[in-house]
Amino acid sequence: MRSPGRAAAAIGILDQILAGAPAEKALTAWGRASRFAGSKDRAAVRDLVYDALRQRRSALAMAGGEAGGETGGETGGETGRALVLGILRLRGEDPGFWFDGSDHAPAPVAAHEVPRAAEGAEAFDIPDWLEAPLRRALGPDFAPVMGAMRLRAPVTLRVNTARAPREAAMAALLAEGIETAPHPLAATALEVRAGQRLIAGSRAYAEGLVELQDAASQAVVLGLPLKDGMRVLDLCAGGGGKTLAMGAQARLSLVAHDASPRRMEDLKIRAARAGLQVRLSARPEDNAPYDLILTDVPCSGSGSWRRDPEGKWQLTPARLTALTGIQAEILDRAAAMTAPGGWLGYATCSFLREENEDQTEAFLARHPGWSLVSDRRYGPLEGGDGFFSALLSRG
Repeated sequence: MRSPGRAAAAIGILDQILAGAPAEKALTAWGRASRFAGSKDRAAVRDLVYDALRQRRSALAMAGGEAGGETGGETGGETGRALVLGILRLRGEDPGFWFDGSDHAPAPVAAHEVPRAAEGAEAFDIPDWLEAPLRRALGPDFAPVMGAMRLRAPVTLRVNTARAPREAAMAALLAEGIETAPHPLAATALEVRAGQRLIAGSRAYAEGLVELQDAASQAVVLGLPLKDGMRVLDLCAGGGGKTLAMGAQARLSLVAHDASPRRMEDLKIRAARAGLQVRLSARPEDNAPYDLILTDVPCSGSGSWRRDPEGKWQLTPARLTALTGIQAEILDRAAAMTAPGGWLGYATCSFLREENEDQTEAFLARHPGWSLVSDRRYGPLEGGDGFFSALLSRG
């Protein structure tokens, strides 16, 4: 495919997404219907689509579209064409090379498609209503953090140090064409510098030597006081990334639970690959109390917008209120299952105080006898996703 064809494909996919289709579903459908597209074509189209979603409002401005509203640009001027045109201009590329009017190409750039300056929240590619709470949470780091969140996230691996040290994992990966470097945020983390697309088929991955996991997510686990013999519950396990990371740190009796058991379908396979045993529990109360419970709660996902830009535009004030209610319920449930003298880890992939400091302060007010041991924020300026973690202890 030539560049104009790639632009046309991205425009069609983005139009489907703007009409309500999930991004991955739209990309998969295009890939299946476009057998002529090679791997480089698919990667280029995917990058156009996701870059446009990350920078949706500023891309629209660069295409000459109207200013977006509270939900991030749902106006008459927002189309797949506008987003692709805008993102090419943001990249510093000549749109005429892509929009050349040839067969299977977008029509040439029109006289009215004149770029304009993005203003306010639009310039940071966030919905208007989120600017104030994000400024409250991030303070002087607001602008640089929001700038970083407009870009792609790095690919990061977690080394299963129960199998091999980090240096040995780096050597094994390099032998398969995957170049990595130690990540400063976590002693188990490697940033992939080259060969990202080789990871899934690599021997190191198949044998459980490495797992894909963000560096900040790894740092959250390394901050937990894990010791041999502990009974540990991952209460919101999801796919089990943090469950496996905990198991690599000490010899634990591990239990995993998730409100949606389907999310844990692959956890036993992944655990076996990593040389771990994990018990999946539909009712973790039956095995209580636990020495340590990790609650990586459902949240706004604002810290992971680089990886899931759709979530940024789907979040609403009502949804945020509902999430904070769910988070409080999970914390209360975990507290009831924690042994005296035990630990409760609270984590979100969110920047917002409403989900972080405000949530732990409210928990302590509801539960006399508990205390805050530590809390910590992580973010893209350190090379990871935006995470918050708090460690609470029961007296």
